[in-house]
Amino acid sequence: MPLTLRRLRDLPIKSKQADRLAEMGITSVLDLLQHYPHRYHDRTKRAEIAELAVGQEATVFGDVRKVSARRTRNRRSLVEVVVSDGEKYLSLTFFNQPWRAKQLVPGMEVSLFGRLEVFRGQRKMTNPVLDVVGGSGEDKTGVIVPIYPQSGKADVTTWQLKKLVATALDWVAGEGGLADPLDADVRERLKVADRDRAYRGVHRPETEDDWVQARRRLVFDEFFRMQLGLVARKRAFERERAGIRHHVEGELVTRFHAQLPFNLTGAQHAAIEEIARDMAGPSPMHRLLQGDVGSGKTVVALTALLVAAQGGYQGALMAPTEVLAEQHHLSLRALL
Repeated sequence: MPLTLRRLRDLPIKSKQADRLAEMGITSVLDLLQHYPHRYHDRTKRAEIAELAVGQEATVFGDVRKVSARRTRNRRSLVEVVVSDGEKYLSLTFFNQPWRAKQLVPGMEVSLFGRLEVFRGQRKMTNPVLDVVGGSGEDKTGVIVPIYPQSGKADVTTWQLKKLVATALDWVAGEGGLADPLDADVRERLKVADRDRAYRGVHRPETEDDWVQARRRLVFDEFFRMQLGLVARKRAFERERAGIRHHVEGELVTRFHAQLPFNLTGAQHAAIEEIARDMAGPSPMHRLLQGDVGSGKTVVALTALLVAAQGGYQGALMAPTEVLAEQHHLSLRALL
């Protein structure tokens, strides 16, 4: 299914929600599916409030029970929140974060990370890292909870994004799933998941391995699209521009190799032969020469320059800095 042409408004979501998503740059189903979580919370790794020791840093899941806001004597904003994990209560104090009073509503599920303190006999955390992971009445049975990049300007929370993405995934499944440019045998050879599994795994992981495998496929897709674009540009360039057929066999190259104070390695010979074939062909050469420091890339590049020079053409060896250019000048002069 081609999702890039599907408008977000084709989904069964409210017009106001679509407008808010548009403020975040999300205007298609694909945009929504590619708004990936930036981290995950694992419910199996959470701590129970009753088990926390004073001074311990831990992640806690709980429901908001009470929210209040006031000013301190020195006019600092103070928001106080009470959460419960069903067994015990924990007090939260947020200084200079007045927006927390609007963000947090009784019944919401939150994930907290902070250091446990005891103040006047009360267990509490001050300015903990907090994520809203579910609204009032939301399903709380999932083990892995995705946390999405939010937008305060558009007023879209992570749990609202989770619901919208779930709607998109269900709609895609009802439409027959995603088209996959990779055949099953190719996916098997590359050890990557299919696209449906990848998008489900990144948004609805049941295990850590689900989102790890999902990320592997989505990263592959990103590089695959980039490579396709580069190859297409290269093919177009080759069609539109004629190259120079260089004569790779000549006195300059032969004399240069003969007077080197060392023997070329097998890898250098192989690289020179491949470059020579390109330079003798009808199309302009596009090639990346890669090797470790000291592996002999300069000699290979100099050989290519001499191939051009012995045919009456010019060549240039470019360097990103003046210091490196001077180093190359000295080393090339010594070799020649």
